[in-house]
Amino acid sequence: MTSTQATVEQVVRAQLARALGGRRGIVESAVPTALFTICFLVSDDIRLSLIVSVSVTAALLLLRVLQRSTTQFVFNALVGIGIGALFAYRASQSGGSEEDVARAVFTPGLIYNGVYAVIIVFTIVIGWPIVGFMVGSVTGDPTAWHDDKAMVRLCSQLTWILAIPCVIRVAVQLPLWLDHQIGLLGVSKIALGWPLQLASFAVMAWLLSRNRTPIEIDDPDPDTIR
Repeated sequence: MTSTQATVEQVVRAQLARALGGRRGIVESAVPTALFTICFLVSDDIRLSLIVSVSVTAALLLLRVLQRSTTQFVFNALVGIGIGALFAYRASQSGGSEEDVARAVFTPGLIYNGVYAVIIVFTIVIGWPIVGFMVGSVTGDPTAWHDDKAMVRLCSQLTWILAIPCVIRVAVQLPLWLDHQIGLLGVSKIALGWPLQLASFAVMAWLLSRNRTPIEIDDPDPDTIR
């Protein structure tokens, strides 16, 4: 892997910032979902919650379009809201109680975090941590990073940091979901959502700020030097 950066940490920090969309991308991913959850907990009205959250998402989307910048992170939030609303709608149509409908709103998040945690840990176990692919998707070569042992080691550490929030969410929210604790489930979704994710990013930033891993550059073959 070639780079003008002095360390692996500098390369990964720069690429992750682009892949995650920076501060604006994080806000665009978090705010619509948080609004939907809060509105639903307060009003117990899915339609009103959708109107509020989708309206905000549409405003964010329009701003992106006017600025001619990427709409990826806004759409991510919109998809998350839509899936939660679909689960709730299906529960309602099948004759479920108000409590069943409320639980259904939080079901996709539990499934997502459980599956995501398993996949993330699996990539570490097999030696291909998922953060490496995030870096590769930005650099244009999805697998070149794996040739650098220092990069693999660093990406494994960063991938563990990504996995921990998912594990915590499932460990806390699954018992609440099984016990029909809707209020606490909603509070935990907000508290363990982007606040926890931002905390993990802070840990990642600390790890990347150390700049202690020099990039390995292969020495030229003497026989090729004329």
